[in-house]
Amino acid sequence: MHDVGRIAGVSQVTVSRALSDPSKVSPETLTKVMGAVEATGFVPNAIAGALASRKSRLVSALVPSITNVVYSSMVRAFSERLRAYGYQILLSETGFAPEAEEATVVAHLSRRPDAIMLTGIQHTPQVRRLLLAAGIPVVELWDVSDSPIDLCVGFHHVDAARAAAEFARDRGYRVAATVTAADERACRRRTGFAERFARDTGNPVPDFDTGGAASIAAGRQGLAGLIDRHGIGGGLVYCSSDIIAHGVMIEAQSRGLRIPDDLAVIGFGDQEFARHLEPALTTVRIDLAQLGQSAADAVLSRLDGQTPPSPVIDLGFEIVARASA
Repeated sequence: MHDVGRIAGVSQVTVSRALSDPSKVSPETLTKVMGAVEATGFVPNAIAGALASRKSRLVSALVPSITNVVYSSMVRAFSERLRAYGYQILLSETGFAPEAEEATVVAHLSRRPDAIMLTGIQHTPQVRRLLLAAGIPVVELWDVSDSPIDLCVGFHHVDAARAAAEFARDRGYRVAATVTAADERACRRRTGFAERFARDTGNPVPDFDTGGAASIAAGRQGLAGLIDRHGIGGGLVYCSSDIIAHGVMIEAQSRGLRIPDDLAVIGFGDQEFARHLEPALTTVRIDLAQLGQSAADAVLSRLDGQTPPSPVIDLGFEIVARASA
């Protein structure tokens, strides 16, 4: 700021005023200062400004995977809404281990964000303590809870899976299996589907746990494992994500199984490609854009000192029936 002031012919104090509150200087002085800023390439120290104003204009967003289109779609909508109000997103990938999320939360809190977004509602006790002590708005996205840290926006994963099981039952399926990625929410959906389907049909529901993240390869491996271990070659396969369902369909077709005649498939998420598969994928649709926007609106309300009507926003889900089941 000293160099900017020297070039503009004003004091360092005047430069500070022009940058922090342009209304405190004359239009002529502001023009000189901004011209000098442009000439020098000066970037104001946001950390110092945050210490002075107690506002960083940063909102942290923590997701398990930045390559997973489900999470990236939610974050894009969340980020777009917040940027419209002058906030920037500080994004980090946590993976699916609670301890990794805890370390990331600590790192983000050290940057003094104005608010923080977490994925899901399952966190370590230390994460809850840290965020409650931080005294900033916290929104848990992609799930709902009766006891959120502050706010939560999402849907009931188990209810969504039960609805998929009821859909399969109503379509006349009496044999089913599941292919599940290795994350906590996917496991809850698997359990919800298996328990409801078994209760309604009297038949057990074998599962193949991929042991890792969702992928086409994991889906192919999952169906191969079900066939090898359980003799599953017909009925229906419920998958914890559309990407796994895509892999299941590829593996089925490679083995000469016709979908849905020989094997029906249900996915989860209604990703953009699901409707364009052949046959088109039956799946559980979640409005990802609405999730992100609603989470951003809840945070903005808290930042404005307002209290939302409810700390829990349940946006629900929809079974989208297509040709695969």
